[in-house]
Amino acid sequence: MIRSRLSPARRGLIVAALGSSLTVSWASSYYIPAVLAAPMAADFELSEVWVFGAFSMAMVISSVAGPWAGARIDSQGGRGVLMLSNIVFAAGLGLLAVAPTPPVLFAGWAVIGLGMGIGLYEAGFATLTGIYGNDARGPITGITLIAGFASTVGWPLSGLMLATWGWREACFGWALLQLSVALPLNACLPVGSKRGDTSPRPVEPGPPPSRLAAYLLAFVFAATWFNSTAMATHLPGLLQIAGASPAASIAAGALIGPAQVAARVLEFGLLRRFHPLVSARVAAAAHPVAAAALVFFGGPAAHAFALLHGAGNGILTIAKGTLPLALFGTVGYGRRIGWLNAPARALQAVAPLIFGAAMATWGLSAIWLTAGIGVASFFALLVLRRA
Repeated sequence: MIRSRLSPARRGLIVAALGSSLTVSWASSYYIPAVLAAPMAADFELSEVWVFGAFSMAMVISSVAGPWAGARIDSQGGRGVLMLSNIVFAAGLGLLAVAPTPPVLFAGWAVIGLGMGIGLYEAGFATLTGIYGNDARGPITGITLIAGFASTVGWPLSGLMLATWGWREACFGWALLQLSVALPLNACLPVGSKRGDTSPRPVEPGPPPSRLAAYLLAFVFAATWFNSTAMATHLPGLLQIAGASPAASIAAGALIGPAQVAARVLEFGLLRRFHPLVSARVAAAAHPVAAAALVFFGGPAAHAFALLHGAGNGILTIAKGTLPLALFGTVGYGRRIGWLNAPARALQAVAPLIFGAAMATWGLSAIWLTAGIGVASFFALLVLRRA
């Protein structure tokens, strides 16, 4: 580890640089379909379902690429992998911008999926662990604080470029930002650790990580990503089914971002005194409690639902980086976090479809599906023991 050679100012710059580059990467991949899917589909005379299907394909590809990226970061450090991700993102966005036919559009999304597998949070967490070792919890929280504003920045900027130039030019604009902003920021990162042995084993003293613990953690990550993606896609419609007006639904949805950031500030301050399992259990319970409030109180509880769900989701995003570190140690961290999050990425691809079908069939009662998943996550975290 190189932490001892870094001044406090340098450590702050590392977090700021990585958090800012991840903001660009999230904004130009995960968050562009919400704004650009409709004009993309219209240009090719397709249903929007086809564009979201291409995005789902990208999520599956990202789940396959993640373990390779993590193992590479374990052995060579994260700077090179993150810089490669910026080039891959730019290539995928460029393909979208020039796509003459739907197959090329799908190819562009496939390339973006590869970029997502090697250049989003998991890669950032592994990079920080290579730099800071067991002290990476604070920096991990720091980059999620910054990148938590990706939708706040990304959606308006995508909308502005769409209105000013068009969706193809918007994709070119994001590709340019990948190369001119994110790539130089990642180039400023230290190389991090270089280890020849990347086999997963714990930091001594302590028992080897059990298969049960790994399976439980993978389940928790998959369950929480499913709920997060389902809510991100269907929240306004769900709140209107509960009785909130369209304006109130949009206003409530706007609270999720600030709630996530506020919860991460809490994690950075008060909750960092506790083991990550403690904050993760509290966060996992937040969505089921919010769901019960929405069912029993209806539309008037829309804002409370958004705040509770957003706060829980904000802390659980950090837990995806800090829990594997706390439970299993630093050795083999990148490869392990890639495998632990692979099922989550795959479930993200189908979450909008599954929850949308549940809403169409059950109405507001569909929220019990995500509430039940949240309860199962909470009990899985109770079974896990402090390393």
